[in-house]
Amino acid sequence: MVCMVKKILIVALSLITFATGFYFIEIVPRKASAGTESPAVTDDSGIGRYEENLAFGIGEILQFDIGYGFINAGYATMEVKDLIEYNGRPCYLLISTANSNRFFSSFYRVEDRVESVFDARGLFSWHFEKKLSEGSYQANKSYSFDQENHRVIYENDTLDINNYIQDALSILYYVRTRDLKIGESIYVDNFTDGKSYPMEVRVLQKETVKVKAGKFDCLVVEPLLLSAGIFQHEGRLKVWLTDDRLKLPVLMKSKVLVGSISAELTDYQLGEILDF
Repeated sequence: MVCMVKKILIVALSLITFATGFYFIEIVPRKASAGTESPAVTDDSGIGRYEENLAFGIGEILQFDIGYGFINAGYATMEVKDLIEYNGRPCYLLISTANSNRFFSSFYRVEDRVESVFDARGLFSWHFEKKLSEGSYQANKSYSFDQENHRVIYENDTLDINNYIQDALSILYYVRTRDLKIGESIYVDNFTDGKSYPMEVRVLQKETVKVKAGKFDCLVVEPLLLSAGIFQHEGRLKVWLTDDRLKLPVLMKSKVLVGSISAELTDYQLGEILDF
């Protein structure tokens, strides 16, 4: 029983770190109010890339239930916590947490937290860290990206990376800003736990799904690693993104040997989208 619970929770948490229409009435995010400006920072990085983001902004909070079939195993949140200065550039502080519920915590407690510093102009990762507490297992990991020189400092090594690489959390936010078309794919470089993974994100089809947060018209996407990697052993992963400019992740599913594990949106708060 404990082994099954561990499997459920660990696979479900991998969905969140990928880790994700509105009701028939368009919900419009808050625009920057009059007089609201981006933080005054001096960009000395030499990075010239700019990518438009009309999908998310400061204050966005997404809440999920994690389940295995009809069994609720825990809950998770994804949040655009703040706008900070990092390396002289405006950056989003992205935070994701995942916790087992009271029942499962009585014999296998999970309390995980993941953070990403995500460049607000270029939409790439500068820094990533995670703090894992899963039963008796404890781990803290962090790494920083030198995007100017295409390197990452990971543990005691300096590794080469491709331009504008993403981490395990920022990749979902980046995908949300892209123009997704049925039958086409986008390709994103991802760095996770010491390895770089080229990832293909296929846009499969349109579907309307009903979750606890409401009924949504969605695009179904499937992330596929182009080499052996983090999702390969867990089975097929699908993410339902709202079919609008926000592309909110409302449902994530990963098939396992028996059944499937899901993360279902239960509530959300839209953020403030700023112009950089």
